[in-house]
Amino acid sequence: MYIYLYLNIFTITFPLLLSFDKKVAFYKSWPALFPAMLVNVLVFMAWDVLFTDLGIWGFNEEYLLGITVFNLPLEEVLFFVTVPYACVFIYAVLNAYITKDILRPYAKIIAVLLMLSLSCIAAFNSGKLYTSVTFCSLVVMHLLHLRFFRDKFLGRFYLAYLVHLVPFLLVNGVLTYLPVVWYNNNYILGLRIVSIPVEDTMYSMLMLLLPITVYEGLQQRFALKQYKPLVV
Repeated sequence: MYIYLYLNIFTITFPLLLSFDKKVAFYKSWPALFPAMLVNVLVFMAWDVLFTDLGIWGFNEEYLLGITVFNLPLEEVLFFVTVPYACVFIYAVLNAYITKDILRPYAKIIAVLLMLSLSCIAAFNSGKLYTSVTFCSLVVMHLLHLRFFRDKFLGRFYLAYLVHLVPFLLVNGVLTYLPVVWYNNNYILGLRIVSIPVEDTMYSMLMLLLPITVYEGLQQRFALKQYKPLVV
């Protein structure tokens, strides 16, 4: 059974179809979205190839098509396309329908507490590569985001992250329960949400924060070009 492929289709179908909703008009953001997704694909594919080669995680061929790209299942490559698209879509929908940035007053303190916690956990678990690399990468990504945008988008990002946890738990739950994707216990904390390694929650946050950072940067750049006054 091609479970992983079906999960990818499930992940992308509704966000793609609803991209033409008049209020959100997400398709108009594609010029900023697609480069952001490309950056995401390049970063996470390189990471995935390395961790797969090291045996930190792997894939159950019983649930795959059998087609590989750079020694990764095709479905895994598609995952880095379908999931960021769906997540940034959630972010855009929430921005369109919830006009008040309800978490912005708390965004900086959330970011500081999160970065301190992740740094400490990574420092005390340096040998657990999935844990330490993921947590440190998320800290660095937060610092980069804050450097360029301060807390302008962080509140909306955290709200989108909380909402995205619903489909995340569903999709990742299937992937890890069967399992379609397995993890080497030597490289993780061993704490799980049912079958999902706790590290996956931070990995998913990173896979949302990276494209949103690039996406918002490009959106601002395009807006400046569009409204740049003519010099006579």
